[in-house]
Amino acid sequence: MQTPALPDLAHTAAKPMHWLATAAAMAGVVALAGLLQPRTATATATASEQRTTAQHAPAPAPDPAGVEFPLECGGAGTTVAKKASGDLDGDGRPETVAVVHCAAGSGTPPGGIYVLTRGSGAAPRVVATLVDPADRKTVGDFAVRDGVISATLLGYSSLDVPRCCPDQEEQASWRWKGQAFVRTSGDLARSV
Repeated sequence: MQTPALPDLAHTAAKPMHWLATAAAMAGVVALAGLLQPRTATATATASEQRTTAQHAPAPAPDPAGVEFPLECGGAGTTVAKKASGDLDGDGRPETVAVVHCAAGSGTPPGGIYVLTRGSGAAPRVVATLVDPADRKTVGDFAVRDGVISATLLGYSSLDVPRCCPDQEEQASWRWKGQAFVRTSGDLARSV
């Protein structure tokens, strides 16, 4: 065995006292750092900054809960089956799109797709009917993405088809253009 040319260094053969001293020194450094931290910064907005923030806070999307929908349900009431929100007309305020049908006890009642908006401080109101329940369609998949409303519409090829079991399917989508919602795509009705 060859002996090293250098003498043993102190840190290569640490004793328990060395580790105890190191731990005590580290605890002291941590405690001192805790005492020397800067005071917590506080900031308050000026009145004009608060007004600016309040003016640019996003408005909530209209809630369809209290809206009168143009549906004839014979006293049965309405059911909001689905809803989604998004800025459909690019004005910076969200609209809500609601799929609504009569509150039927059974079967598959036809539904409508309605667009709701809210003026400044006003109650939500229906501004567009995209699918009228008179068309006797039910709504399957439904979404609002990037200003486009899309839906799968289910229907019936004849009055002989039971109302529980639609036998036609149609893909439809709408986008705001100018002053109205325009149907931008849709497959022709096909059998399911």
